[in-house]
Amino acid sequence: MKKLISVLTVLALAVSGVIANGSQEAGQNEGPVTLRLWTHEDPNRQKMEENFAAAYMKANPNVKIEYSVYPSTKIQDLISTAYAAKNAPSIWNLELQKAYPLLAQGLCAPVDPQALGLKKDSDITAMYMEHMLDPVTDTDGSLLGKKGKIYGLPLELNNWCIYLNKKIFRDAGLNPDKDYPKTWEQVMSVSEKIAQRNGTIITRRGFDFRYPDYLISWVPMVNQLGGEVVSADGKEAITNTAAWEKVLKYMQDFGPNGKNLGSPTYKAARKAFDTNTNEIAMSLSGLYQEARIKTANPDFFNSKDWMVIPYPVFEGGKNIANCYYFQYYMVNSQIPAREQREAWKFVNFMLSNPDEYLINVALIQPRKSLIESDLFKSMPYSSVFISDLKRAQPVYYGAASWQINQLINEAVESVMLNNVTPSAAVQKLKKSAQSVLDESN
Repeated sequence: MKKLISVLTVLALAVSGVIANGSQEAGQNEGPVTLRLWTHEDPNRQKMEENFAAAYMKANPNVKIEYSVYPSTKIQDLISTAYAAKNAPSIWNLELQKAYPLLAQGLCAPVDPQALGLKKDSDITAMYMEHMLDPVTDTDGSLLGKKGKIYGLPLELNNWCIYLNKKIFRDAGLNPDKDYPKTWEQVMSVSEKIAQRNGTIITRRGFDFRYPDYLISWVPMVNQLGGEVVSADGKEAITNTAAWEKVLKYMQDFGPNGKNLGSPTYKAARKAFDTNTNEIAMSLSGLYQEARIKTANPDFFNSKDWMVIPYPVFEGGKNIANCYYFQYYMVNSQIPAREQREAWKFVNFMLSNPDEYLINVALIQPRKSLIESDLFKSMPYSSVFISDLKRAQPVYYGAASWQINQLINEAVESVMLNNVTPSAAVQKLKKSAQSVLDESN
């Protein structure tokens, strides 16, 4: 009898445990969820995405979305620090070369196709232009051991061309339609004609670079001359050092100790360009810059005083344009599974409006439906960006990509600001980059 009572007691406890666990799981599936989203500053996109968040919360009262914006120069360090403290946001986005090291560490959750209303990962891939999801797809399982899984959805596809101020060109006695530079040698000579100075201080620049985004904006110059960040087999860093030396010599000649045409110490070229206050004639940026000009200076945007021209090529160099890169929305793998699923649902809710991103922010989601649309084709100079995209390579990305970008930054600034010889700068860069590459492999 005692044995029977004991058995019944165990069964009762087991049943009560199942009920309790079932109630707990139901509570987890139905209770409130807080999603924290961290992104870089962009006033036009922020306003739009905050509206998306409000609409999503209204339709899903159990979900709270905390939307935070940080300077693009700081957000990478903030996210890395938050991951180290196991307090990273639910959703975040960075440029591919900055995001990939976090992905390689297993810190990003795979996209849940069902959260997107789809059946399988290949359904997601089918929505986008060819190869646009390759950088965040574990194609053969060698990345994280989950063959075919996708770890990000593209907020934007970008490549940079040159925005040109026609008024400044004409003021310098140049015809913008005929005299715009096609080669880097011409960028130098045109900038000499446009530059104005007060002593050694440049008051008007012809052109200046995107410091410190060297993997995107500057490495293509090296590629044009046959150099690579990393060899095709992934084993050698900084290949064809002669190409690197030539481009570093160009930077030295361009900088304050050479012809004094530009420098990392001046106001960011793209911001100076938007003001249209005779500060700079040419600046590198993406299609998204159109929306920023329109917001910052609508009169200038609506004038006929600006245009967009292709990325220049060195004389005799390969016809390679500025790199294309991505900003992917990614989800934190350290958060609970239910929160991950809700996060992907919200990301999909936002990104299912590619037309609004293009109209309001001039951001290109590489969805087939958008690129083929009349809306995209109607954007000013969109044809220039697409034409350059066809002769571009993807930005270098790998487990050590951002560390290598910082080493390139050090090399460029050393020759421009400290008169280090290009050969010495390349030797140091190659040794340091090789060490970082070996550690990451």
